[in-house]
Amino acid sequence: MPERTTSMTTHRRAVEQIRDSYAAIPGDAAPRLAKATTNLFRFREPAKVAKLSARDLDQVIHVDPDTRTAEVQGMTTYENLVDATLPHGLMPFVVPQLKTITLGGAVTGLGIESSSFRDGLPHESVEELEILTGDGRIVVARADNEFSDLFHAFPNSYGTLGYALRIKIKLAPVQPFVRLTHVRFTDADKCMLAMQEICDTREHDGDPIDFIDGTFFGPDEMYITLGRFAERAPYASDYTGMRIYYQSMRSRTRDWLTIRDYLWRWDTDWFWCSRAFGVQQPLVRSITPRRWLRSDVYRKLVGLDQRYGITARIDRWRDNPMHESVIQDVEVPVERGAEFLEFFHSQVGMTPLWMCPLKATRDWSLYPLDSGRLYVNFGFWGMVALPRGRQDGYYNRLIERAVHELEGHKSLYSTSFYAREEFWRFYNGDAYWPVKRAYDPGGRLLDLYEKCVRGR
Repeated sequence: MPERTTSMTTHRRAVEQIRDSYAAIPGDAAPRLAKATTNLFRFREPAKVAKLSARDLDQVIHVDPDTRTAEVQGMTTYENLVDATLPHGLMPFVVPQLKTITLGGAVTGLGIESSSFRDGLPHESVEELEILTGDGRIVVARADNEFSDLFHAFPNSYGTLGYALRIKIKLAPVQPFVRLTHVRFTDADKCMLAMQEICDTREHDGDPIDFIDGTFFGPDEMYITLGRFAERAPYASDYTGMRIYYQSMRSRTRDWLTIRDYLWRWDTDWFWCSRAFGVQQPLVRSITPRRWLRSDVYRKLVGLDQRYGITARIDRWRDNPMHESVIQDVEVPVERGAEFLEFFHSQVGMTPLWMCPLKATRDWSLYPLDSGRLYVNFGFWGMVALPRGRQDGYYNRLIERAVHELEGHKSLYSTSFYAREEFWRFYNGDAYWPVKRAYDPGGRLLDLYEKCVRGR
């Protein structure tokens, strides 16, 4: 296949370049991957770091429609990957919600979407990983070769074991359209029971389902959204302009989207977080270019606010209470989901929340969920006013305790406050450290606690 050969030649040059630049980094400087975009919410203090450019590692190498696989460079965004696979009638098994999430980021971190009730997480459809390890080697890890320990420990390692340079993934067939059905519930217990039944049977009212997620607006208003592939559609809605996707489910029970618009239905308004920037106001939205209605634009604005403390200064000037950033995704067993919603609504009070069921298809070392057990990912992203006398971290600590009391887990892309021993108990230090010592014996890369909790 000449196209793949040419692309692989280019890829090998990029691999040699990043390996040479990694070897040239002084021993007292912490390597950090430089990317055009980020979806992390761990804002770190400036430190002495050496940045590794990932500029030449952001391409789709090859899509093979016969084997239903794709080979992709680690910094390729899902937007570019989907654009390469959809013309073949294929998509990744799990496509995280935001266009600029990279495949390497989703595999070494955490990704989820409405196909996760059946297909698990992005790393579970990975066949092969080419990794630049902490000790400077380039290794190709698979589940069945001599680097299988690294292959199994890589998910949830957040770049502390190495960097994904090339990833081979399995692909799933698609149809041109997705038919959506929004089912309203006024009781969280009934909503969680229905979600479990639908995920177990993979059908609703006798119809098979391909996608399922949900949205919580309040204790008496929540929706399960069911998606089913379709070859044809009577119409296709457009939520990339004036209309807003998450608001539509409150006024209609049936909807149709193209498969591409379905995959990116959340990106235009960053779920609902665009309201913080005023672009859900009709006048503001009408004069905002469509190309700016994207999650990466909003993320840059948040970064600027964090850097210059704009919101904090305005709150002080107006004598408003301090606000805490509460940006998290947590997994809770479905049978404890209603308890979590009751806790969150009474103690935190932020709405809406995203609800996305998932079932791990196998055990993963560093994010130990029970394989085959149905969990619900609850996603919540925003600012909450602190009670007088409380310090930053109050709500996040409260949530961490509640999640683990409910037998759940929290992803590590945002702030965490765990004590060291507690952290390693939750995130399986017994599995992590042997792999860390094998592939980064000199500790050139930060360990998982230092990076994800201490924010170094």
